[in-house]
Amino acid sequence: MKAARLVGPRQFEILDVDTPSPKPGEALVKLETLSICGSDLLTYDRVFAEEDYPRPAGLPCHETSGVVVESLDESLKPGERVVALTYSGGLFEYVAMPAARCIPVPESVPAHLAVLAQPVGTVIYAVQKMGSVLGRSVVILGQGPIGLSFTDLLARAGASKVIVTDVVDYRLDLAKKVGATHTINAARENVIEAVKEITKGEFVDFSVEACGLPETCNQACNVLKMHGTTVIFGMPHGGPVFPFDWGGMYYKLPTILVTNSARAGEVADNVKVAVDLMAQGRIDPSFMVSHKVPFSEVGRAYELFSRRVEGAVKVLITL
Repeated sequence: MKAARLVGPRQFEILDVDTPSPKPGEALVKLETLSICGSDLLTYDRVFAEEDYPRPAGLPCHETSGVVVESLDESLKPGERVVALTYSGGLFEYVAMPAARCIPVPESVPAHLAVLAQPVGTVIYAVQKMGSVLGRSVVILGQGPIGLSFTDLLARAGASKVIVTDVVDYRLDLAKKVGATHTINAARENVIEAVKEITKGEFVDFSVEACGLPETCNQACNVLKMHGTTVIFGMPHGGPVFPFDWGGMYYKLPTILVTNSARAGEVADNVKVAVDLMAQGRIDPSFMVSHKVPFSEVGRAYELFSRRVEGAVKVLITL
């Protein structure tokens, strides 16, 4: 089967590897759609030592969906479409994985959109941890796919003000279409002062850090009301240690929620919720899909997403 791996900084190769065989309790899934996550860039954008290349086949990728072709678990049958929660790499034609990490997808969900249930599910997990936002105000720092998912879900949940920030205008325009009430271009405006003006000095009840950048992590507390709640979701793309505005945090006395459904071992249940809501037509993440790129052009897909060019938001890779 075909696979992809990094053989140098930002350089993929496609190679042939053995097709895996499922073990008892596992299923063999023929992957049809992959999508690129911001966390994949922690590997893609990084320059490793020369001796550390090539990187393991299949990485970096974990958002995948496809069709079961063989099952050694009675809960799955050949022909079923699934979201495949693989954490050992998704840049393959086939993966063998535990049936418990294969989330069935009904026919009412378009095949190419099923893969989006994985990232949307992680946001659902975080939104559940936040509690009710009905009639409350929120700032979402960053409007990549994760930030846009927060914007969509929190607007649907009845937040009174959904203030979003980004440095790319086309993402801010997309955020307006899914419920943002106010947009701030952080490259041109002072985020804290803009939020203060929008809220007439009150600031907001909730903030969501969806970038993983030092500046947005520090903004997350400073845009809050006293005793507000901030959700830390983004993963740092530079070093994991950076200067923190302790005074800004201490002054607001916030509740700080750090969420990661995969780390908590709860990702599958929330992906099931996302699939169910998509099947009912109650959420539709298709607005995020900006590109579909064939597997043979995997390098171009990652460049689009990493460089944020050609209006890239969510880039899908098709097999």
